[in-house]
Amino acid sequence: MTTNTTDILIIGGGPAGSTFGNLAAQRGWQVTLFEKEKHPRFHIGESLLPMTMPIIDRLDLREELEAIGVRKNGADFTSFRAGAFSNSYPFARALGDSPDHAFQVRRSEFDHMLFEGCRRAGVDAHEEMSVTKVERLESGSHRVTVSDAAGRESTWLAKFLVDASGRDTFLSGKEGWKHRNPKHASAAVFSHFRGVKRRSGERQGDISIYWFEHGWVWMIPLRDDITSVGAVCDPEYIKSRRGSLDDFLLETVNRMVGTRSRIRDATQEMPAQATGNYSYLSDRMMGPGFLMVGDAFAFVDPIFSSGVHLAMSSAQRGIDMADAWLAGDQRAYRRACRSYEKETQLGLNAFTWFIYRFRTPAMNYLFSNPRNAFRMVEGVISMLAGDVFSNRAVRRRLLVFKGMYALVAMLLRVGILDESQSPRPRARPQRTGNVASE
Repeated sequence: MTTNTTDILIIGGGPAGSTFGNLAAQRGWQVTLFEKEKHPRFHIGESLLPMTMPIIDRLDLREELEAIGVRKNGADFTSFRAGAFSNSYPFARALGDSPDHAFQVRRSEFDHMLFEGCRRAGVDAHEEMSVTKVERLESGSHRVTVSDAAGRESTWLAKFLVDASGRDTFLSGKEGWKHRNPKHASAAVFSHFRGVKRRSGERQGDISIYWFEHGWVWMIPLRDDITSVGAVCDPEYIKSRRGSLDDFLLETVNRMVGTRSRIRDATQEMPAQATGNYSYLSDRMMGPGFLMVGDAFAFVDPIFSSGVHLAMSSAQRGIDMADAWLAGDQRAYRRACRSYEKETQLGLNAFTWFIYRFRTPAMNYLFSNPRNAFRMVEGVISMLAGDVFSNRAVRRRLLVFKGMYALVAMLLRVGILDESQSPRPRARPQRTGNVASE
């Protein structure tokens, strides 16, 4: 069998793989990418973060994104203890110079856009071709076996390997590096609806999050009057359903005043689907001549829409590693590895700290009763915007927020604070971000 050669071989053509391929091709490397499916294909994770926008600009895809997306200026959160009252967190209040907006997108269109963008950049990108085997060679190169839809195999020799296989976790699964988090398991049920009532004015494209007793519900406005509606729940709660997934989703969404009023006149556009959102982390994220990016390395709950941003930002930061390795500069490679690992862990830790505590009474209380002492709210908004990797000002405010969380948790535990107390609008909503749901 003839062996093909390439500088960089990428497993997976989702946001991580397409971003890495595009940026690597811009630097002049020969890049080959294999995607096992055919674009466009459905995927959840439809809400982008503002800090993704600079990456989109580097990929030269801003105009295409604006054509397929709905502008997202912020996020709002509603506690089931607060009736239909929500607190809005506009990205314009973030610390630093992070963009003041992002976009809501159909992932089928967004992923296809990224994939075609990397092709235009010069990547040899293939669809419906699956990587079936990877062998590490003593030289640091990798021998990769690929199979097409008809079962025909080809062999590739890659100087640098990028695993962007998403939740398939190709390398991590094969090598036994993947470990699930048994303390954080959830499942999601979701669908698309037409005619869901939207927020008014500049907030009509914002994502809405609603807490309820067994989890939380998202509402993500998309183009053509379509809204993505989903519920992330305890696995036990989903197991309790007796009817269809469609009925279960509607029953769940109708549990809350705010969601019930917004979906009252809507029609469901596709059958409900379910997926497990089990968080995991890999023991390794890199090694001699290879790197894992995005969900191929770690997956956390989608509460803060972090998945696409973590995928694309990790791909962007990984380019320096590939550069150094292919140039044979071991000193620069080690330096790039240390920087990549440090920033990746900082970002993951920032998101996961919030995610693993999101449904606690203390977090519910703090999001429902925002206080901007020491600019904590602005720090949280920066986290919601995705500015979690290297901004020290954001990290300092998040540390203050963590201290406030510990204090509120203690006060709730001893009964000094009452978690069932509903927040009320303030006289100056522009300072706190409090707004009443329409």
